[in-house]
Amino acid sequence: MPPLPSRRAVALGLGLIAAVGALAWANRVGLRWFAIEQLQPTMPALARSLEAGPDFEGPDASRPKLDVRLRTVAEGFTQPTDLQPVPGLPGLAVLTEKTGAAQWVNLKDGAHGAWFNVTVRTASEQGLLGLTFHPKFAENGRFFIHYVDRREGRDLSIVEEWRAPGHDPRAGAPKAERVIFTVEQPYQNHNAGQLLFGPDGMLYVAHGDGGYMGDPHGHGQNLGTHLGTMLRLDVDSGVPYAVPADNPFVSTPGALPEIWAYGLRNPWRFSFDPKGRLIIADVGQNKWEEVSIAERGDNLGWKVLEGRACYEPETGCDKRDKRPPIYVYGHDEGISITGGYVYTGAAVPALKGRYVFGDFGSGRLWALDLPAKAGDDAKVYALGSFGVHPSSFARDEAGELYLLDFGAGKVLQLVAP
Repeated sequence: MPPLPSRRAVALGLGLIAAVGALAWANRVGLRWFAIEQLQPTMPALARSLEAGPDFEGPDASRPKLDVRLRTVAEGFTQPTDLQPVPGLPGLAVLTEKTGAAQWVNLKDGAHGAWFNVTVRTASEQGLLGLTFHPKFAENGRFFIHYVDRREGRDLSIVEEWRAPGHDPRAGAPKAERVIFTVEQPYQNHNAGQLLFGPDGMLYVAHGDGGYMGDPHGHGQNLGTHLGTMLRLDVDSGVPYAVPADNPFVSTPGALPEIWAYGLRNPWRFSFDPKGRLIIADVGQNKWEEVSIAERGDNLGWKVLEGRACYEPETGCDKRDKRPPIYVYGHDEGISITGGYVYTGAAVPALKGRYVFGDFGSGRLWALDLPAKAGDDAKVYALGSFGVHPSSFARDEAGELYLLDFGAGKVLQLVAP
């Protein structure tokens, strides 16, 4: 168990929580930027302990509930941002930290150790934000990271290929091979940062609108920029990549051919369901957080829409040809969504087949019954508020789910009570 914070640290932490609350009440603008920039690993967790179980407050009190607990499986990390299971090695994963470090983690006994470091910018939402293994990592040692660094006077989101000396991260440090893709970031927030291989073998890369607030440059609805989009790249053909021939905008004049979907504000975590559908959690502006099923060429609406509501203009906006989310929640329940995964494990039968996600600010967790059709409403279940700051979720090869507590620096597993 880590040492308890000093009274001064507790006072500062509680003061920060109060400041966040005051800011939310007054403005509710840019809270994810503020929270990730200000929260420190020594900050005390929200008031509730894991042992006490979840709270069900506000709208959660009247929702159908699923009985789930959180169990600590590893700790001692600094601002964790992503956790990915190592292919072919059950129980072993790699965890990234915002400050640029990556560690291997044994999810069975909590052991962990250094794997590599990369130089990153860490202002606001910048840092080492994502990692994904090539589908044939056990054979070729290839993996990819997504981070922000300052080069030649510009802040860049960088997708980079690395190669490990073997399939076990505990056996030796990997080396950077080549830069795959870069995007200039005009501000320090809304960098998104996740990347994953889809069931089609293509690399999907999420970019936010670049910040600051209200998408001042109109990136969300602009097919001429990679900001505010989901990209789809073929990293097995061409150098440094090839554009898949079936990408939706390869023949659209003025559109960038790498784009798979657009109209995103800050897609903070995405995943694929067992049917291969792309599920995106997009962080909202003033009022609404949203979950969407995004299909080929979809426009998710930002900044014409925030969730299902008009944002610009505030009334009478054009909702045609924009994919509506399957679920939204308001800022009375949370301030910054963190997307998760469909549960396919066996340890928590109540979650079977359901999409689990949470809120970074409030520590609330939910599960959705995904609809058969993208854009239809999803049924929601409350898992409760656990006093955590979930920065990311993970799913191991057995389908069990984990979350990263950004403030406490822990890996937690969702388990049956």
